[in-house]
Amino acid sequence: STKEHTLTEAVSSIQRNGIALKGVLHTPLNTGVIERSLNVQLRLKLDLFANIVYCKSIAGVKCMAPDLDLVIIRENTEGEYSGLEHESIPGVIENLKIITREKSLRIAKFAFDFANRYNRTLVTAIHKANIMKLSDGLFLSSCEEVSKLYPHIKFNNVIVDNCCMQLVTNPYQFDVMVMPNLYGNIVSNIGAGLIGGAGVAPGENIGKNAVIYEPGARHTYKTKALQ
Repeated sequence: STKEHTLTEAVSSIQRNGIALKGVLHTPLNTGVIERSLNVQLRLKLDLFANIVYCKSIAGVKCMAPDLDLVIIRENTEGEYSGLEHESIPGVIENLKIITREKSLRIAKFAFDFANRYNRTLVTAIHKANIMKLSDGLFLSSCEEVSKLYPHIKFNNVIVDNCCMQLVTNPYQFDVMVMPNLYGNIVSNIGAGLIGGAGVAPGENIGKNAVIYEPGARHTYKTKALQ
């Protein structure tokens, strides 16, 4: 199809150049159709495992949280975005959430390396391990394991629903935040809202051999907010 051909050309170009600047790609709702979005396909084909969103307020831009400077680091290749859904019997849908030790360790190390490189003092793991004890429990234990390699950087963890409340009441308590895929999508939108909206939060998707720069909150504005 034309879309597949365009995607293949884009991937080849990024592999050749190692870098790309990407606008926001709209993902239609398509209820009942099992199809990975172009955004997800790009990340998987290029193994862009780390998504970074910079939530830093900009002088002159009216926002809810002036002088804010926090970084959200999101695992970009698994979790609920694995695209593994099926209808086991009519009216019953199963959606598989994939969390692996390998990729959890990789994103945790990336977050701590980022904090170390840019003189950040705190890394916070965001999770729901109190309910998803195996999947999010593995993610959290992986972050805890990696944290021991960086004794000069403080480490804590916050349950994702509490994290959302804390972000809108006192976002200044956070520095570098690391989390699985779906939580990163939600939390980065809150972060963007705090500094003025989707258009002022820069983002990047990083892999071993390529990087894509794009807006940190992926809104195409095809529909008006709250309409």
